[in-house]
Amino acid sequence: MARVERDNPALKDVLPKDYARPALDKVRLGQLIDMVSNIPVGTDDARANDVLGRVYEYFLGQFAGTEGKKGGEFYTPRCVVRLLVEMLEPYAGRVYDPCCGSSGMFVQSIAFIDAHATGNGNGGKARGDISIYGQESNYTTWRLARMNLAIRGIEGQIAHGDSFHNDRHPSLKADFILANPSFNVKDWGG
Repeated sequence: MARVERDNPALKDVLPKDYARPALDKVRLGQLIDMVSNIPVGTDDARANDVLGRVYEYFLGQFAGTEGKKGGEFYTPRCVVRLLVEMLEPYAGRVYDPCCGSSGMFVQSIAFIDAHATGNGNGGKARGDISIYGQESNYTTWRLARMNLAIRGIEGQIAHGDSFHNDRHPSLKADFILANPSFNVKDWGG
């Protein structure tokens, strides 16, 4: 994990390093490693189809489903995220999510731009057209957000902290604000 973080600065201080803890189910960890290691992620076709990102999103969705209402704290269903992005059409500018969860709004914004790369005057330079800013109060979810962007090669400024009480982007003037506030979290507004 330390070597992955060293070679990928976007993941600095993000990856878990407690995978050897006694309470971790070694059989389940082995099954997960076997399952993931059989997924082709390094080929050009796999990269073009965002296989690793889709697998990551699948696992997030499955985990959120088992968490019930609490899972909404870090995962907004893809159909909701897609609807929000399609409504706002963030072709260019600064995109901000003050409670970004696992960064699904940003991933969908990039997918939206890629899907509309021709015909909107951007000449196919989709990723250079938006800047991503986010904030997440839950430390574990903040780490998920950073990992989600990193595995897709998306750069963004994702801060850790409560945007209601400690705005980490106080001078940001965003062109788009995409958010699904964590209404299921008790006392979210303090």
